[in-house]
Formats: sequence, C-alpha cells, structure tokens
Amino acid sequence: MTRSSLTTPPPGAVAPAAPPGAPRPGAALGSHYGRCFGCGTEHPTGLHLKARTPDGATVEAEFTVGEAHQGAPGLAHGGVLAAAMDEVIGMSVYLFHKPYVTGRLETDYLQPVPVGTTLHLRAWCNGIAGRKAYLEAEGRIGAPDGPVAVRAAALFIEVSMEHFAAHGDLAAIAAEHQDFEVNP
Repeated sequence: MTRSSLTTPPPGAVAPAAPPGAPRPGAALGSHYGRCFGCGTEHPTGLHLKARTPDGATVEAEFTVGEAHQGAPGLAHGGVLAAAMDEVIGMSVYLFHKPYVTGRLETDYLQPVPVGTTLHLRAWCNGIAGRKAYLEAEGRIGAPDGPVAVRAAALFIEVSMEHFAAHGDLAAIAAEHQDFEVNP
C-alpha cells in the first residue's frame, strides 16, 4: 500500500508504549459501546467484531460478511469493509487508554469479499507524534494467513472525552464509561 504523507508517521514519531493496566497479551477486547456498528453486540446489523490483542500492541478481529453487509449481489460493500478497517484500527489505539477519532482513512481494495466470508483483520500503530497516531490494518480472507483483500492506513487524533460529550449522547457515554470523566 502506498500511503499518503498524511498517514505516514513523521520523523521523530515514537512507537506507542502500553500504559499501566493495558490488556495482557492474548486478552479479549470488549465492545467500547454496545450499539457501535463495528464492535457492538447490541447493533442488529453491525459487524459484531470480536477482537483480542495477541501481544498488547496489535489487535486481531474477525467478522463474517452477512447479507446486510453486501453492495453488489453476493459481495461485501466497500463502505462496510472500510468500516471494518476503521473499527479494528480504532481498537488498536484504544489499547492505549486514550480516546481518539478518525482523522483520515485510506483504504485499498485488493480483491472482492463474498458474502459468507470470514474476514480476519489485524491492526497496529506505526507511531505517535503529539495528538496524532499513525496506524495500518489488513483484512485477509478465510484465515489469518489467507489472501489480503483489503488494506488501510489511517491518521487518528487524540481528543478528550468532552469531545464525545459535546457531540454525542452524554448519558450513553456516562452509562458505558464510568472510568472516564465525561462532564464538560
């Protein structure tokens, strides 16, 4: 994948370090919000990504492309694949216990993904510079070492929880994130 200068870490970007209390290697990662389209267990047509961290720094997840996820007959919608990339990348930044939002997402589609296919996703952070995190992900068909169907590079921006309180549903944030101060 050829990344733009907007998703390439600048000189001096540092590899992220796991904070105290970070998930241990092999740990399953829960949903950050029950109704999230990407990882929420309560979203009726969502991706329902089930993620884990094999090493405390990367995230692996799977989802099976369902009927609700198709674009062309029998094939995954490109926007759904981009959403899967965005979600697994966001989960990898979530490992650092800081809230981030997507600033830019570049997605390359290498081959079609049929309905019924399990897509194996992996994401990692290439570096952090100030509030900017530079990340990548790939999605493989059928197995963790299967053919690459989709790749992504992203720029995520660290924000405060007040960002979500100001622009989202404060009550829902407070209900699911008691460990964060969300009162602006």
